[in-house]
Amino acid sequence: MDRIPLKAVEREILGKKVARLRRDGLIPAHVFGNKIETEHVSVNTLEFKKVYSEAGETGLVDLKIGGRNLPAGRQEVRPVLIREVQLDPLTDAPLHVDFYQVNLSEKVTVAVPVSLIGDEPEIVHTGEAVVIQPLMEVEVEALPDNLPEKIEVDITTLRAIDDAILVSSLKVPEGVTVVTDPEAVVVKRDNAVTEEMKKLMEEQAAEQAAAAAAPPAGGEAAAEGEAPAEGEITEGEAAEGNGPEESKGEAEKKPAEEKSRQ
Repeated sequence: MDRIPLKAVEREILGKKVARLRRDGLIPAHVFGNKIETEHVSVNTLEFKKVYSEAGETGLVDLKIGGRNLPAGRQEVRPVLIREVQLDPLTDAPLHVDFYQVNLSEKVTVAVPVSLIGDEPEIVHTGEAVVIQPLMEVEVEALPDNLPEKIEVDITTLRAIDDAILVSSLKVPEGVTVVTDPEAVVVKRDNAVTEEMKKLMEEQAAEQAAAAAAPPAGGEAAAEGEAPAEGEITEGEAAEGNGPEESKGEAEKKPAEEKSRQ
């Protein structure tokens, strides 16, 4: 992959004052690396977005730095990787960039995205199976100029349920070494409905059936043989006149009769 040029300018504005740079269409950035003193720069927002869309985090960028500390018209060219981009959580606008300066003669380890290619079989289109990709990227080691933009995986080889492609099966360019666990699953074909999902669905169906069979709560007469609530008058007591009020009258009448006898 050819190196992509990007202009940068030395900056003296640091801390909270960098908000002024963003208002002027610039992104504050750092340039750092092994045995390299960190340098503060800024890049044009629109130019950086274009470069980032092409290079990602694996493509080499020729960062051309100019500024007050250099003779007029002179620029220092640094081979860098875009190591980290801080984004605004609301707008996704880039707020800060870290450029990692590399030594072209020393290998580096970076995460490379995994791209799926090939047509999915009919079993997926009918909803009987799904393609699951546990690993979206793998770590590789290579010289900066040999870093692949991505690693492609052909999923047409996944013909049956539980077929999988492991890291050890990945095809990478010469000079590139994959350092991710070789036994890790990159992509596999699985049932559209797993055993765990089936069990959960069965449990939910059983709960719904039990709820439908249960008697409705509230507003119903007491079941046969059920004792009335405390202080409640039964139909038999009401017919015989043995309600609570009548019992109270009889209790008051007995002392009066005893007093008259005395």
